[in-house]
Amino acid sequence: MRGKRLLERLRAIDRHPDWRGESDPKAAIASVIDHLIKILNTRQGSAPTATDLGMPDFTSIAGSLNADSLPEMAQTITQVITKYEPRLTQVHVDFEPQQDKAFMVAFKLTANVRLEDREVPVVFETVLNSDGQITIME
Repeated sequence: MRGKRLLERLRAIDRHPDWRGESDPKAAIASVIDHLIKILNTRQGSAPTATDLGMPDFTSIAGSLNADSLPEMAQTITQVITKYEPRLTQVHVDFEPQQDKAFMVAFKLTANVRLEDREVPVVFETVLNSDGQITIME
């Protein structure tokens, strides 16, 4: 249960008051993906309590991609994830060229998910779509 965020744990306890199960890696990874989608699709400046929460608007960058902008994008994604998803450790984001999809910008996200008694390595594909939305796939 520790693999979930606080509000997810409270909702689970409310639904099943007697259940205090062990940490499930699959549930933790699903929770992390859900949270990453939320924080990576939040625009910086839209959260009054944390103005650096979320991502800058990449739509203008995606239209004029060059060798200099891709590492900057990967670094920004890494910084946001490192700061706002504490269940992930050793976060590393790299540009992943998509030969068959020239207009798609994809990044490989490697990290460890911190569970109660161990860390589980994960690899996600993070895709910046043409509409500026970021999707994450396991």
